Amino acid sequence: MGATHAAVYRLLPSVQVVAIVDPRLEETRTALATKGWEIPVFSDYASAAAAGDFSVVDICLPTDLHLEMALKAFSDGCHVFCEKPIALTVGDAEKMVQAGVVACRQLMIGHCIRFWPEYVELKRVVDSGEHGRLLSLSMSRRTGRPGYTAGDWVNRPERCLGAALDLHIHDTDFLVFLLGLPEAVTSRGIQETTGWNSITSQYQYGQLQVTAEGAWNYPKNWGFQMRFSAVFERAVLDFDSRAISSLMLTVGDQPPMPVTSPLAAGVPANIAGLGGYYHELAYFTQRLKAGLPVDISNGQQATQSLRVVLAEIESARSGKIIILNQ
Repeated sequence: MGATHAAVYRLLPSVQVVAIVDPRLEETRTALATKGWEIPVFSDYASAAAAGDFSVVDICLPTDLHLEMALKAFSDGCHVFCEKPIALTVGDAEKMVQAGVVACRQLMIGHCIRFWPEYVELKRVVDSGEHGRLLSLSMSRRTGRPGYTAGDWVNRPERCLGAALDLHIHDTDFLVFLLGLPEAVTSRGIQETTGWNSITSQYQYGQLQVTAEGAWNYPKNWGFQMRFSAVFERAVLDFDSRAISSLMLTVGDQPPMPVTSPLAAGVPANIAGLGGYYHELAYFTQRLKAGLPVDISNGQQATQSLRVVLAEIESARSGKIIILNQ
């Protein structure tokens, strides 16, 4: 993810990557040289801070290290972009948010689905009401078992909690963004020695039917899929990342038709391939340049989404309905 963020920053106007921090010095320098990027690499944050001047720290570390790094960045007067989830616990998330407030600096969390073109189109359709009231929404996110992280940290429950927190939180966060905080959640999951690696949840939003599933206990080479199906009074909007025409709209008795999100229309290939990663960092840097607060995917919103996912895990563990919105 650090490499993805660096690629995005290099495409953004008036944004410069002045340092990369990674203890794997030679491996990182080789990777940069292969891309033709001339960026200084440091083995630790203190060395980077002593060597240069920067205004933003982008944190792409295991989740259990987010708080420690954010506190250092805020103490140095930097704004912070941090990969999701914000933290492992609500307490740590609140400490990060408060540190940003005290430092008068912005905190944004990388819930990129809020900026993913197909999901942006779903929110636009829901908010506009152009196809009538939303009746039901199902979402899913599935992938092969991850084996690509440093030290295999995503498969260590004390550092990650499994797919329920690291993968499924994408959909939970988007549901909160789209519909607000649910009244309650009911979940079932599969807990393995490496964490909650599959979870399926029902969210209580009055009469609206909402479900989401997240799993990474598929075979390693199964691949990746994210999808949603939104049923409105007069139409259905479907998305499947593995389909050739990924976003399809069916209105009344008409045949399904492909849809292009306005956010994706006419976007160059080198940007389109980066999906929501590009749009979220473009938004973040534009807000900073304009001196405006981050009001999409900020720390407070990410903390709220974390609360919901932790409630889902508790529901899966206990077999009980967890009340959220009282």
